[in-house]
Amino acid sequence: MLVLLAFIIVFHITSAALLFIATIDNAWWVGEEFFADIWRVCVNNTNCTEIDDSIQEFSTVQAVQATMILSTILCCIAFLIFVLQLFRLKQGERFVLTSIIQLMSCLCVMIAASIYTDRREDIHKNNSRLYALTSDGSYGYSFILAWVAFAFTFISGLMYLILRKRK
Repeated sequence: MLVLLAFIIVFHITSAALLFIATIDNAWWVGEEFFADIWRVCVNNTNCTEIDDSIQEFSTVQAVQATMILSTILCCIAFLIFVLQLFRLKQGERFVLTSIIQLMSCLCVMIAASIYTDRREDIHKNNSRLYALTSDGSYGYSFILAWVAFAFTFISGLMYLILRKRK
């Protein structure tokens, strides 16, 4: 049981780390001379432009930003609730609250990555001044980590739903 508990804790911390990296790091769309994320666009590693309300489709970018931040917060809250439930639940009860919050985190990261996947091309086309050199790029590792974090938070949420507290 101790090994299972350690695995679940490490799995959850890994999920949170993936969410932090995917949210913070600047590599959602990358190329030879540029990298872009949900916060800024950088060309030649020196010329960075913050994404603000002056660009078209800013509400789409804000939706991605908000859901990624919410996903990270929910994942951290789920971990804290799990630790509290370890000491407060009676023997044989399930970690339902932790599971629900972790699955909400999963849903948020899925929404953010899906919005970015669907709307990225429109954002780049409608803001050609900002994204002029980004046409020949590809999805970066932060974007991929967001999808991996989706899978991890989903599996973690299901594990909490199945798991029962034992001695």
